[in-house]
Amino acid sequence: MGRRSKIQFGTDGWRGIIADDFTFSNVCKVTRAIARYLDTTYSKTRPVLVGYDTRFLADQFAHTAAAVLADLGWRVQIVDRDCPTPVIAYNARHLNSAGALMFTASHNPAPYCGIKYIPDYAGPATTQITDAIVANLDRVSDAPPSGNRAMISTFDPKPAYLKFIYGILDVDRIRSAKLKVKYDALYSTSRGYLDTVLADCGCEVESFHTYRDVLFGGGMPEPNGKQLAGLVDAVKTDRADIGLSTDGDSDRFGIVDEQGNILTPNVILLLLARHLIKNRGKRGAIVRTVATTRLLDNFAATHGLELYETAVGFKHIGEKMRQTTVLIGGEESGGLSIIGHIPEKDGILADMLVAEAIAYEGKPLSQLVQEVISEADGPLYNHRIDLRLTNSHKKAVLDSFTHNPPTQVAGFAIKEVGRKDGIKLYLEEGSWILLRPSGTEPLIRVYLETNSPQKVSQIAAAMERSIHQIQPV
Repeated sequence: MGRRSKIQFGTDGWRGIIADDFTFSNVCKVTRAIARYLDTTYSKTRPVLVGYDTRFLADQFAHTAAAVLADLGWRVQIVDRDCPTPVIAYNARHLNSAGALMFTASHNPAPYCGIKYIPDYAGPATTQITDAIVANLDRVSDAPPSGNRAMISTFDPKPAYLKFIYGILDVDRIRSAKLKVKYDALYSTSRGYLDTVLADCGCEVESFHTYRDVLFGGGMPEPNGKQLAGLVDAVKTDRADIGLSTDGDSDRFGIVDEQGNILTPNVILLLLARHLIKNRGKRGAIVRTVATTRLLDNFAATHGLELYETAVGFKHIGEKMRQTTVLIGGEESGGLSIIGHIPEKDGILADMLVAEAIAYEGKPLSQLVQEVISEADGPLYNHRIDLRLTNSHKKAVLDSFTHNPPTQVAGFAIKEVGRKDGIKLYLEEGSWILLRPSGTEPLIRVYLETNSPQKVSQIAAAMERSIHQIQPV
């Protein structure tokens, strides 16, 4: 029946290594488990959508899932080419579907694939939904489909999504700015989407890596650090106004300013919160995860906005967006959504909103960043360490920090320990450290924020030493 024990749903669906645990038999099993959930929730008069990203075999996994659903009596609409996660999510709502299955491992390395179920409300499945799907795994088989395609049709999700996005953006204002833009698709699903929107908004666009490469050029489909080195060079060499990118399934964004600085998602969240209030006249709460900058707290307090903190994972932000009016919700890993959009992160929208902010202000992006950081009582410096540990070592580290948290780190006293999602250490001088396991990869992640680069280095080094000194169980 495949390797049942490895099928686990994390913060954004189930991911695994292709041909190890992510196999066709396990895809059949998970699809049948999702279908069993659909049977108890939706009428079969509503279609199920299926999408996929640019990964190796993602299209074949998707067509297999479509065939399984069709065998079980569901009418299936599968995309006509790889597509962004926010695009299939929007169409799930737009087409009054029973939800969508999206085959993607997002920003994970090339050997990974994944599957996520997106309900009809166009956001990530809640824990209640994924728990129900996981419970169904013991009740279904991994039998392959019969091959009957009578219930399956293809569709183009692009027109409906673009119409929706153009209704959110101030296209005329962006067009009037005549921005010079460099765009690195990183071999992702945003090719043919983000470049189209930029061109329609009157931008002068030069694009890179706008073709499918299942190995992502030998790198990671993650828009940060060394992956954006080429984009940085292009922006600086040609004196562009901005450099834009997305991750593999285009739900995360990457931004380079006109000086060639890669801007952190924390800064972009702050910048766009200000833009939406100042230039677009929007109001609403700000929602951030426990791993995201407290500069957003300062900004919210200054503008009289509610601030909500959630656990890591955009599904928690999406839930809050469905419950109340949210101006902007986002996370330090590069996902955001705004008022009027779907409760799902969207890298294409995020990139275009930054371009829109430049168009409104008529100032270089680097200047806008400095202004908003100053207004929020910054700067603060953020860092994340990803440590690949054995399962026994990971368990020992989590147990140690949970039951015997340190009283100081790098000489800075700890005044409070939070346990909302992982272990969060609040230091005396206003810094914080968050330690938690990844929900999608075999990693321990350490997040930290403090008010100087020197303290970042000191605290990061001290945390790594502490973790490696803990012996595996």
